[in-house]
Amino acid sequence: MQHGAPLRAGRAPPAPPGEPGRRLVLGVTYLLTALELTCLFMQFSIMPYLVKNLGLDSVGFGYLQTIFGVLQLLGGPIFGRFADQWGARAALTLSFVAGSGLYLLLSLATNVPLLVASRIPALFMHVLPGAQMVITDLTPPADRPGALGKLGLCFGVGVILGSLLGGTMSTKFGLYSPAYVAFVANVLGTAVSLTCIPANTKAASDPGPAASGKRPAASVFDLKEITRLLGLPGVRPVFFIKVLSGFPSGLFMIMFSIISMNFFELEAAQAGYLMSYFGVLQMVVQGLIIGRLTERYSEGTLLRASIVVFSAVGLAMASMTNVFHFCLLVPGLVFSLCTLNVVTDSMLTKAVPPSDTGAMLGICASVQPLTRTIGPTLGGLLYQRFGVAAFGSLQFAVNFLLFLYLCKKEVPQKTKRAP
Repeated sequence: MQHGAPLRAGRAPPAPPGEPGRRLVLGVTYLLTALELTCLFMQFSIMPYLVKNLGLDSVGFGYLQTIFGVLQLLGGPIFGRFADQWGARAALTLSFVAGSGLYLLLSLATNVPLLVASRIPALFMHVLPGAQMVITDLTPPADRPGALGKLGLCFGVGVILGSLLGGTMSTKFGLYSPAYVAFVANVLGTAVSLTCIPANTKAASDPGPAASGKRPAASVFDLKEITRLLGLPGVRPVFFIKVLSGFPSGLFMIMFSIISMNFFELEAAQAGYLMSYFGVLQMVVQGLIIGRLTERYSEGTLLRASIVVFSAVGLAMASMTNVFHFCLLVPGLVFSLCTLNVVTDSMLTKAVPPSDTGAMLGICASVQPLTRTIGPTLGGLLYQRFGVAAFGSLQFAVNFLLFLYLCKKEVPQKTKRAP
């Protein structure tokens, strides 16, 4: 039987791993996520210099970033459907194969057409949602927010190591050296995914299409199946809260490099230290704080808290004048972002059948690419016309309205922990 292929009719699906195996699979999943995110931030660290060497200006760089965002936006829901139908192992393997293709093309990109072609595999590069699918399948609902939150440790490791290694290697060994290393790392990730992630991570009581012995009727490209999930009770309100609440801060982060240079007047090294500050705080919040909070408070309460803090940070951001003020606001901003993402992902996976959690997480994974696609243009207009204060004002207004909406809406209560 091929890896990740649906089982033939009449054959029993492989059982999900037991407790010792489950812990091992989760550990490997976190490791693979940290590996891929490190490679991704290594790539981000060299892209501006590579683009400049090939003769592209800032407009060309923006187009390249837009292509990457559009491909990720389109690929997220398709990747999620693929994971539901073929299993998490096949999905993670596909993501690492796509990553290998991207970094191989990037290492060969001595001209603009090859550089543009290197963006195409991004359509299926979705290790983070793939890891979320494995964690969602292998953890009970009550433990899910804490388990998903630990992915923040992986993200922090990726930000810090990727930025550090990318800059160091490109300086000492040449501009293309991070792409070579990332290619080898993704080939290794492909092998580990194939050997260490079980074909069936769904619960035995609901193995889903990937292990049921029958091919699903709908294709992974069926848009009706993807949009159907948004019509399920409890899905649409939470999803749109996820999109709207984090959108203003997403615009700010997209413009952060420009704001750091022009408004905060930071050098490149100082901006890097500020990004490391972000990474460390995200590791602490998602890895150590969110899991404990979910043990004591309902997801609805935490969702409200994240929106209240978002509003307060936005109000303060509208009046900040220097980088020291911003550093004081970063912990609140990181807490809100992390809590919003973890809690809404957990709530949405609980609102759909277990066989559709992959597709739901794939849709969630498209939120950030959507912001990256339309954000540069909208963020640039806001910054040019109204300055940095516009981002804080927008964040306050949007989240204050969302808080009023949540005050009138019933939200899920605390889930009892599994015995």
